[in-house]
Amino acid sequence: MKTLQVEELGSLDALHVVELPDAPLGNGYVRIDIRACGLNFVDSLMIEGRYQIKPPVPYRPGSEVAGVVTEVASDVTTLSVGDRVFVPIGIGGFSDTAVVHASRALRIPNNLTDGQAATFMQSYLTAWFAFRHRADIREGDTMLVLGAGGGIGLAAVDLGVAMGAKVIAAASSEEKRQLAMDAGAFATIDVLNEDLKLRARELADGKLDLVYDPVGGELAEQALRALASGGQYMVVGFVAGIPKLPANLVLLLNRTVIGVDWGAWVAKNPAAHAEMVVEVLKEMGEGRLHPVEPVSYPMSKAVQALRDMQNRKVAGKVILVPDFS
Repeated sequence: MKTLQVEELGSLDALHVVELPDAPLGNGYVRIDIRACGLNFVDSLMIEGRYQIKPPVPYRPGSEVAGVVTEVASDVTTLSVGDRVFVPIGIGGFSDTAVVHASRALRIPNNLTDGQAATFMQSYLTAWFAFRHRADIREGDTMLVLGAGGGIGLAAVDLGVAMGAKVIAAASSEEKRQLAMDAGAFATIDVLNEDLKLRARELADGKLDLVYDPVGGELAEQALRALASGGQYMVVGFVAGIPKLPANLVLLLNRTVIGVDWGAWVAKNPAAHAEMVVEVLKEMGEGRLHPVEPVSYPMSKAVQALRDMQNRKVAGKVILVPDFS
């Protein structure tokens, strides 16, 4: 098998191709040809050693893949050669093949492409955890989604609309705002040229109930100020930097700040998370959720893809497709 690996954390340029022996197929396992690997912002943070979790090196990135089963152990009865599967592989997804336990491989609904299947988990499971386990979202609520043209934001728009919320999408480019409109947002805000607080209040008729913020930075305080009485502010991530929010803005109007740490929750609740993955895939298979088709890069261009993601040059989600010769 060929895979991408880093020997020491610190630089994206340290990512390089290595060839490793094919893993043996033990009882209960299946071998898959990887057709697509989802690329997430956290991948770049981990490679550069800037994430709160430091994986041991040598480290092989890539946490979610879609592929086709090419071999099954003799005791596996749940999968067959030729099945299309999604696998939350954890590490090593930037590869052309993988051996995984059959219990971890989930059949991909026929209406999802390999790219959609390889990119839904982090974004949709974060939103699902936020909306169904952390915040109190009611049908008819108005919600502002920051970073709405990225993968995390688009999933929040899609799921929010499916739950009956009226979604305002805030993003930095026309392309990203259009993706959010396509996902069901009723209005958008140009964060580079409009006052976020004033425009959000205007679009929500003064009753902004929720903020979903995977961005942080300077937009965070504006979004918090836009919330109406009793409003909920979901802290999801900090791609633009960790904000310092004045506590008086939380006190005033009885606002609530809610932490959304899906990753930490998963580590402590693996069984509940596995059920949640199945639920989300079911919703997608039945057409109630609509993951965006991702932008595709060859795996040999992984460093470029990671940099484009860091520099916000890509709208929506990104996949790497194996192209090793």
